[in-house]
Amino acid sequence: MQDTRLSKQHWFLIFTLTLLTFVLGTSEFVIVGILTDISSNLHITNAKAGTLVSAFAITFAIATPIVMSATSHFPKRKWMLFLIGAFIVLNALSIISTSYLMLLAIRMVTAIVTGVLISLAMIVASETIPIAKRSIAISFVFGGFTLANVVGVPIGTVIAEWYTWHATFMLTTVLGGVAFVASFFNLPSKLSQYRSSMRDQFSLLTHPRILMAFFIPSLGFGGTYAVFTYLVPILKQMDAPSSSISLILFGYGFISIFSNILAGKIASHNAIGRLRFVFLIQAFVLIALYWTTDNFIFGLVNIGLMSLMAILLTTSTQLYLIDLASIYQPKATGLAASLMPVASNVGIALGSALGGIVYHEGTLINVTLVGGVVAIFASLLTFFSHRLDQQQKKLA
Repeated sequence: MQDTRLSKQHWFLIFTLTLLTFVLGTSEFVIVGILTDISSNLHITNAKAGTLVSAFAITFAIATPIVMSATSHFPKRKWMLFLIGAFIVLNALSIISTSYLMLLAIRMVTAIVTGVLISLAMIVASETIPIAKRSIAISFVFGGFTLANVVGVPIGTVIAEWYTWHATFMLTTVLGGVAFVASFFNLPSKLSQYRSSMRDQFSLLTHPRILMAFFIPSLGFGGTYAVFTYLVPILKQMDAPSSSISLILFGYGFISIFSNILAGKIASHNAIGRLRFVFLIQAFVLIALYWTTDNFIFGLVNIGLMSLMAILLTTSTQLYLIDLASIYQPKATGLAASLMPVASNVGIALGSALGGIVYHEGTLINVTLVGGVVAIFASLLTFFSHRLDQQQKKLA
Protein backbone atom coordinates (compact mmCIF):
# COMPACT_ATOMS: atom_id res chain seq x y z
CA MET A 1 0.00 0.00 0.00
CA GLN A 2 1.44 3.37 -1.04
CA ASP A 3 2.30 5.76 1.79
CA THR A 4 0.33 8.96 1.24
CA ARG A 5 1.63 10.82 4.28
CA LEU A 6 3.55 14.03 3.77
CA SER A 7 7.15 13.76 4.96
CA LYS A 8 9.23 16.58 6.38
CA GLN A 9 10.86 16.98 2.95
CA HIS A 10 7.42 17.30 1.36
CA TRP A 11 6.46 20.07 3.77
CA PHE A 12 9.76 21.89 3.21
CA LEU A 13 9.10 21.77 -0.53
CA ILE A 14 5.50 22.99 -0.12
CA PHE A 15 6.73 25.86 2.07
CA THR A 16 9.39 26.75 -0.51
CA LEU A 17 6.90 26.82 -3.40
CA THR A 18 4.42 28.83 -1.33
CA LEU A 19 7.17 31.31 -0.43
CA LEU A 20 8.06 31.56 -4.11
CA THR A 21 4.48 32.34 -5.20
CA PHE A 22 4.19 34.83 -2.33
CA VAL A 23 7.27 36.68 -3.60
CA LEU A 24 6.10 36.53 -7.22
CA GLY A 25 2.60 37.68 -6.25
CA THR A 26 3.94 40.57 -4.17
CA SER A 27 6.10 41.76 -7.06
CA GLU A 28 3.18 41.48 -9.50
CA PHE A 29 0.39 43.03 -7.43
CA VAL A 30 2.25 45.68 -5.42
CA ILE A 31 2.46 47.91 -8.50
CA VAL A 32 -1.21 48.81 -7.95
CA GLY A 33 -0.45 50.18 -4.48
CA ILE A 34 2.48 52.32 -5.65
CA LEU A 35 1.06 53.47 -8.98
CA THR A 36 0.55 57.10 -7.97
CA ASP A 37 4.06 57.27 -6.49
CA ILE A 38 5.52 55.99 -9.77
CA SER A 39 3.49 58.41 -11.90
CA SER A 40 4.54 61.35 -9.74
CA ASN A 41 8.21 60.40 -9.66
CA LEU A 42 8.47 59.63 -13.39
CA HIS A 43 6.30 62.64 -14.35
CA ILE A 44 3.65 60.63 -16.18
CA THR A 45 -0.13 60.43 -15.82
CA ASN A 46 -1.81 57.82 -13.64
CA ALA A 47 -3.39 56.39 -16.79
CA LYS A 48 0.03 55.93 -18.38
CA ALA A 49 1.37 54.38 -15.19
CA GLY A 50 -1.60 52.00 -15.31
CA THR A 51 -0.22 50.49 -18.50
CA LEU A 52 2.47 48.93 -16.30
CA VAL A 53 -0.29 46.72 -14.91
CA SER A 54 -2.00 45.91 -18.21
CA ALA A 55 1.32 45.32 -20.02
CA PHE A 56 2.34 42.88 -17.29
CA ALA A 57 -0.95 40.95 -17.56
CA ILE A 58 -0.92 40.83 -21.38
CA THR A 59 2.72 39.72 -21.53
CA PHE A 60 2.06 37.12 -18.83
CA ALA A 61 -0.92 35.67 -20.71
CA ILE A 62 0.72 35.55 -24.15
CA ALA A 63 4.32 34.63 -23.32
CA THR A 64 3.88 32.08 -20.54
CA PRO A 65 2.45 29.22 -22.66
CA ILE A 66 4.99 29.89 -25.44
CA VAL A 67 8.01 29.85 -23.12
CA MET A 68 6.70 26.83 -21.22
CA SER A 69 6.37 24.91 -24.48
CA ALA A 70 9.79 25.97 -25.77
CA THR A 71 11.56 25.03 -22.51
CA SER A 72 9.70 21.83 -21.59
CA HIS A 73 12.91 19.80 -22.01
CA PHE A 74 14.97 22.02 -19.68
CA PRO A 75 16.09 20.48 -16.34
CA LYS A 76 13.44 21.94 -14.04
CA ARG A 77 15.59 22.53 -10.93
CA LYS A 78 18.34 24.39 -12.80
CA TRP A 79 15.81 26.28 -14.92
CA MET A 80 13.83 27.41 -11.85
CA LEU A 81 16.96 28.56 -10.02
CA PHE A 82 18.06 30.50 -13.12
CA LEU A 83 14.63 32.16 -13.38
CA ILE A 84 14.59 33.09 -9.69
CA GLY A 85 18.03 34.62 -10.19
CA ALA A 86 16.67 36.55 -13.20
CA PHE A 87 13.73 37.70 -11.06
CA ILE A 88 16.15 39.08 -8.46
CA VAL A 89 18.15 40.94 -11.12
CA LEU A 90 15.00 42.39 -12.73
CA ASN A 91 13.68 43.66 -9.39
CA ALA A 92 17.09 45.13 -8.60
CA LEU A 93 17.01 46.93 -11.96
CA SER A 94 13.55 48.28 -11.07
CA ILE A 95 15.15 49.99 -8.06
CA ILE A 96 17.33 52.11 -10.33
CA SER A 97 14.74 52.69 -13.07
CA THR A 98 14.72 56.34 -14.11
CA SER A 99 12.21 56.32 -16.96
CA TYR A 100 8.81 54.93 -17.83
CA LEU A 101 10.10 52.98 -20.84
CA MET A 102 12.86 51.36 -18.80
CA LEU A 103 10.43 50.30 -16.07
CA LEU A 104 7.89 49.10 -18.65
CA ALA A 105 10.47 46.88 -20.36
CA ILE A 106 11.61 45.46 -17.02
CA ARG A 107 8.03 44.74 -15.96
CA MET A 108 7.26 42.93 -19.21
CA VAL A 109 10.32 40.67 -18.88
CA THR A 110 9.43 40.15 -15.21
CA ALA A 111 5.95 39.04 -16.33
CA ILE A 112 7.48 36.29 -18.48
CA VAL A 113 9.71 35.09 -15.64
CA THR A 114 6.78 35.20 -13.20
CA GLY A 115 4.44 33.25 -15.45
CA VAL A 116 6.96 30.49 -16.13
CA LEU A 117 7.98 30.19 -12.47
CA ILE A 118 4.35 29.93 -11.34
CA SER A 119 3.69 27.20 -13.88
CA LEU A 120 6.82 25.29 -12.87
CA ALA A 121 5.89 25.58 -9.20
CA MET A 122 2.52 23.96 -9.96
CA ILE A 123 4.18 21.15 -11.92
CA VAL A 124 6.71 20.44 -9.16
CA ALA A 125 3.95 20.36 -6.54
CA SER A 126 1.78 18.00 -8.61
CA GLU A 127 4.68 15.68 -9.51
CA THR A 128 6.49 15.34 -6.19
CA ILE A 129 3.63 15.21 -3.70
CA PRO A 130 1.66 11.94 -3.23
CA ILE A 131 -1.45 11.97 -5.44
CA ALA A 132 -3.80 11.83 -2.45
CA LYS A 133 -2.22 15.02 -1.07
CA ARG A 134 -1.75 16.97 -4.31
CA SER A 135 -4.78 19.15 -3.64
CA ILE A 136 -3.33 20.24 -0.31
CA ALA A 137 0.01 21.09 -1.90
CA ILE A 138 -1.55 23.04 -4.79
CA SER A 139 -3.84 24.97 -2.44
CA PHE A 140 -0.81 26.00 -0.35
CA VAL A 141 1.05 27.13 -3.47
CA PHE A 142 -1.96 29.19 -4.57
CA GLY A 143 -2.12 30.47 -1.00
CA GLY A 144 1.11 32.33 -1.64
CA PHE A 145 -0.79 34.69 -3.95
CA THR A 146 -3.48 35.22 -1.34
CA LEU A 147 -0.87 36.14 1.26
CA ALA A 148 0.78 38.44 -1.29
CA ASN A 149 -2.45 40.42 -1.56
CA VAL A 150 -3.19 40.39 2.16
CA VAL A 151 0.35 40.92 3.52
CA GLY A 152 2.89 41.62 0.76
CA VAL A 153 1.05 44.39 -1.10
CA PRO A 154 0.12 46.44 2.01
CA ILE A 155 3.70 46.21 3.33
CA GLY A 156 5.11 47.21 -0.05
CA THR A 157 2.67 50.13 -0.23
CA VAL A 158 3.59 51.36 3.25
CA ILE A 159 7.31 51.16 2.42
CA ALA A 160 6.66 53.34 -0.65
CA GLU A 161 4.81 55.86 1.54
CA TRP A 162 7.63 55.97 4.09
CA TYR A 163 10.46 56.13 1.57
CA THR A 164 9.96 55.88 -2.22
CA TRP A 165 8.54 53.32 -4.64
CA HIS A 166 12.14 52.27 -5.35
CA ALA A 167 12.33 50.95 -1.79
CA THR A 168 9.38 48.64 -2.50
CA PHE A 169 11.43 46.90 -5.17
CA MET A 170 14.28 46.60 -2.66
CA LEU A 171 11.83 44.54 -0.60
CA THR A 172 10.91 42.27 -3.53
CA THR A 173 14.60 41.88 -4.42
CA VAL A 174 15.44 40.74 -0.88
CA LEU A 175 12.42 38.43 -0.81
CA GLY A 176 13.60 36.99 -4.13
CA GLY A 177 16.95 36.22 -2.52
CA VAL A 178 15.22 34.39 0.34
CA ALA A 179 13.18 32.38 -2.17
CA PHE A 180 16.36 31.49 -4.10
CA VAL A 181 18.09 30.13 -0.97
CA ALA A 182 15.01 28.11 0.03
CA SER A 183 14.66 26.76 -3.51
CA PHE A 184 18.35 25.85 -3.74
CA PHE A 185 18.09 23.61 -0.69
CA ASN A 186 14.60 22.17 -1.20
CA LEU A 187 13.90 21.78 -4.92
CA PRO A 188 14.35 18.12 -5.94
CA SER A 189 16.72 17.31 -8.78
CA LYS A 190 14.83 14.40 -10.33
CA LEU A 191 11.92 16.02 -12.12
CA SER A 192 10.26 15.15 -15.43
CA GLN A 193 11.63 16.33 -18.75
CA TYR A 194 9.86 15.92 -22.09
CA ARG A 195 11.37 16.54 -25.49
CA SER A 196 8.69 17.52 -27.95
CA SER A 197 8.23 20.12 -30.65
CA MET A 198 6.32 23.36 -30.18
CA ARG A 199 3.77 21.97 -32.60
CA ASP A 200 3.23 18.89 -30.43
CA GLN A 201 2.94 21.09 -27.35
CA PHE A 202 0.38 23.46 -28.82
CA SER A 203 -1.64 20.62 -30.29
CA LEU A 204 -2.95 20.33 -26.73
CA LEU A 205 -4.84 23.59 -27.25
CA THR A 206 -6.76 22.16 -30.19
CA HIS A 207 -8.45 19.54 -28.04
CA PRO A 208 -12.05 20.50 -27.13
CA ARG A 209 -11.77 19.09 -23.60
CA ILE A 210 -8.74 21.24 -22.83
CA LEU A 211 -10.42 24.35 -24.22
CA MET A 212 -13.50 23.58 -22.17
CA ALA A 213 -11.42 23.14 -19.02
CA PHE A 214 -9.60 26.42 -19.79
CA PHE A 215 -12.81 28.46 -19.93
CA ILE A 216 -14.15 27.07 -16.64
CA PRO A 217 -11.75 29.14 -14.49
CA SER A 218 -11.92 32.01 -17.00
CA LEU A 219 -15.66 32.32 -16.44
CA GLY A 220 -15.29 31.67 -12.71
CA PHE A 221 -12.84 34.54 -12.28
CA GLY A 222 -14.86 36.62 -14.73
CA GLY A 223 -17.93 36.41 -12.52
CA THR A 224 -16.02 37.62 -9.46
CA TYR A 225 -14.10 40.41 -11.20
CA ALA A 226 -17.17 41.84 -12.91
CA VAL A 227 -18.05 42.92 -9.37
CA PHE A 228 -14.69 43.13 -7.55
CA THR A 229 -13.27 45.60 -10.09
CA TYR A 230 -15.97 48.07 -9.02
CA LEU A 231 -16.10 47.12 -5.34
CA VAL A 232 -14.88 50.51 -4.10
CA PRO A 233 -17.63 52.44 -5.96
CA ILE A 234 -20.13 49.90 -4.62
CA LEU A 235 -18.88 50.47 -1.07
CA LYS A 236 -19.19 54.23 -1.53
CA GLN A 237 -22.74 53.74 -2.80
CA MET A 238 -23.38 51.77 0.41
CA ASP A 239 -22.27 54.92 2.30
CA ALA A 240 -19.17 53.21 3.67
CA PRO A 241 -16.94 55.80 5.41
CA SER A 242 -13.88 56.59 3.27
CA SER A 243 -11.61 55.80 6.21
CA SER A 244 -13.06 52.27 6.46
CA ILE A 245 -12.72 51.21 2.80
CA SER A 246 -9.08 50.11 3.10
CA LEU A 247 -10.00 48.09 6.21
CA ILE A 248 -12.90 46.45 4.36
CA LEU A 249 -10.59 45.56 1.47
CA PHE A 250 -8.13 44.06 3.94
CA GLY A 251 -10.97 42.02 5.43
CA TYR A 252 -11.90 40.87 1.92
CA GLY A 253 -8.34 39.65 1.38
CA PHE A 254 -8.22 37.99 4.80
CA ILE A 255 -11.41 36.03 4.13
CA SER A 256 -9.93 34.82 0.83
CA ILE A 257 -7.34 32.89 2.87
CA PHE A 258 -10.16 30.62 4.03
CA SER A 259 -11.39 30.41 0.43
CA ASN A 260 -7.98 29.03 -0.48
CA ILE A 261 -8.14 26.43 2.32
CA LEU A 262 -11.59 25.32 1.17
CA ALA A 263 -10.28 25.12 -2.42
CA GLY A 264 -7.92 22.35 -1.34
CA LYS A 265 -10.70 20.43 0.35
CA ILE A 266 -12.98 20.70 -2.70
CA ALA A 267 -10.18 19.41 -4.93
CA SER A 268 -9.53 16.38 -2.72
CA HIS A 269 -12.44 14.35 -4.12
CA ASN A 270 -14.73 14.64 -7.16
CA ALA A 271 -13.46 18.19 -7.72
CA ILE A 272 -15.24 19.00 -10.98
CA GLY A 273 -18.45 17.42 -9.70
CA ARG A 274 -18.33 19.71 -6.66
CA LEU A 275 -17.44 22.79 -8.70
CA ARG A 276 -20.75 22.50 -10.59
CA PHE A 277 -22.55 23.56 -7.42
CA VAL A 278 -19.82 25.91 -6.19
CA PHE A 279 -20.43 28.10 -9.24
CA LEU A 280 -24.19 28.04 -8.67
CA ILE A 281 -23.66 29.21 -5.08
CA GLN A 282 -21.23 31.86 -6.36
CA ALA A 283 -23.90 33.07 -8.79
CA PHE A 284 -26.46 33.30 -5.98
CA VAL A 285 -24.03 35.27 -3.78
CA LEU A 286 -23.17 37.73 -6.56
CA ILE A 287 -26.80 38.28 -7.63
CA ALA A 288 -27.86 38.72 -3.99
CA LEU A 289 -25.61 41.80 -3.80
CA TYR A 290 -28.16 43.57 -6.02
CA TRP A 291 -30.46 43.72 -2.98
CA THR A 292 -28.24 43.34 0.09
CA THR A 293 -26.18 46.46 -0.64
CA ASP A 294 -29.23 48.51 0.37
CA ASN A 295 -28.29 47.59 3.94
CA PHE A 296 -24.71 48.29 5.04
CA ILE A 297 -24.39 45.28 7.38
CA PHE A 298 -26.08 42.79 5.04
CA GLY A 299 -24.01 44.17 2.19
CA LEU A 300 -20.74 43.63 4.08
CA VAL A 301 -21.74 40.07 4.98
CA ASN A 302 -22.59 39.41 1.33
CA ILE A 303 -19.24 40.86 0.20
CA GLY A 304 -17.52 38.58 2.70
CA LEU A 305 -19.32 35.60 1.16
CA MET A 306 -18.24 36.82 -2.28
CA SER A 307 -14.61 36.72 -1.10
CA LEU A 308 -15.13 33.25 0.35
CA MET A 309 -16.38 31.97 -3.01
CA ALA A 310 -13.82 33.86 -5.11
CA ILE A 311 -10.99 31.33 -5.44
CA LEU A 312 -12.62 28.01 -4.59
CA LEU A 313 -12.02 26.96 -8.19
CA THR A 314 -8.23 27.39 -8.31
CA THR A 315 -6.87 24.09 -7.03
CA SER A 316 -9.48 21.95 -8.75
CA THR A 317 -9.08 23.51 -12.18
CA GLN A 318 -5.28 23.54 -11.96
CA LEU A 319 -5.16 19.80 -11.29
CA TYR A 320 -7.93 19.15 -13.82
CA LEU A 321 -5.93 20.78 -16.63
CA ILE A 322 -2.80 18.81 -15.76
CA ASP A 323 -4.72 15.54 -15.52
CA LEU A 324 -6.45 16.10 -18.86
CA ALA A 325 -3.10 16.87 -20.48
CA SER A 326 -1.67 13.61 -19.12
CA ILE A 327 -4.47 11.82 -21.01
CA TYR A 328 -4.51 13.72 -24.30
CA GLN A 329 -0.92 14.99 -24.64
CA PRO A 330 1.40 13.75 -21.84
CA LYS A 331 4.36 15.71 -23.21
CA ALA A 332 2.47 18.98 -22.76
CA THR A 333 1.80 18.90 -19.01
CA GLY A 334 4.08 21.92 -18.64
CA LEU A 335 1.94 23.89 -21.06
CA ALA A 336 -1.18 22.65 -19.26
CA ALA A 337 0.17 23.88 -15.92
CA SER A 338 0.54 27.37 -17.39
CA LEU A 339 -3.07 27.52 -18.59
CA MET A 340 -4.66 28.11 -15.18
CA PRO A 341 -2.74 31.37 -14.49
CA VAL A 342 -3.45 32.44 -18.08
CA ALA A 343 -7.14 31.59 -17.68
CA SER A 344 -7.33 33.67 -14.51
CA ASN A 345 -5.90 36.70 -16.36
CA VAL A 346 -8.36 36.16 -19.22
CA GLY A 347 -11.20 35.93 -16.70
CA ILE A 348 -10.11 39.09 -14.89
CA ALA A 349 -9.96 40.99 -18.18
CA LEU A 350 -13.33 39.59 -19.31
CA GLY A 351 -15.09 40.29 -16.03
CA SER A 352 -13.78 43.82 -15.60
CA ALA A 353 -14.64 44.63 -19.24
CA LEU A 354 -18.21 43.31 -18.95
CA GLY A 355 -18.65 45.09 -15.64
CA GLY A 356 -17.30 48.29 -17.16
CA ILE A 357 -19.74 48.16 -20.07
CA VAL A 358 -22.72 47.61 -17.77
CA TYR A 359 -21.51 50.29 -15.32
CA HIS A 360 -21.16 52.96 -18.00
CA GLU A 361 -24.32 52.02 -19.91
CA GLY A 362 -26.60 51.54 -16.92
CA THR A 363 -26.41 51.66 -13.13
CA LEU A 364 -23.47 50.52 -11.02
CA ILE A 365 -25.30 47.82 -9.07
CA ASN A 366 -26.14 45.98 -12.30
CA VAL A 367 -22.57 44.64 -12.33
CA THR A 368 -23.68 42.18 -9.65
CA LEU A 369 -26.23 40.66 -12.03
CA VAL A 370 -23.62 40.37 -14.78
CA GLY A 371 -21.24 38.63 -12.37
CA GLY A 372 -23.95 36.17 -11.39
CA VAL A 373 -24.81 35.35 -15.02
CA VAL A 374 -21.15 34.71 -15.87
CA ALA A 375 -20.89 32.37 -12.85
CA ILE A 376 -23.96 30.49 -14.09
CA PHE A 377 -22.26 29.97 -17.45
CA ALA A 378 -19.21 28.63 -15.55
CA SER A 379 -21.50 26.16 -13.78
CA LEU A 380 -23.12 25.01 -17.03
CA LEU A 381 -19.72 24.45 -18.62
CA THR A 382 -18.60 22.48 -15.56
CA PHE A 383 -21.78 20.36 -15.64
CA PHE A 384 -21.09 19.50 -19.28
CA SER A 385 -17.42 18.72 -18.67
CA HIS A 386 -18.27 16.52 -15.69
CA ARG A 387 -20.82 14.63 -17.75
CA LEU A 388 -18.20 13.92 -20.42
CA ASP A 389 -15.82 12.67 -17.71
CA GLN A 390 -18.46 10.24 -16.47
CA GLN A 391 -19.15 8.97 -19.99
CA GLN A 392 -15.45 8.44 -20.57
CA LYS A 393 -15.14 6.43 -17.34
CA LYS A 394 -17.98 4.14 -18.44
CA LEU A 395 -16.25 3.50 -21.75
CA ALA A 396 -12.87 2.82 -20.13
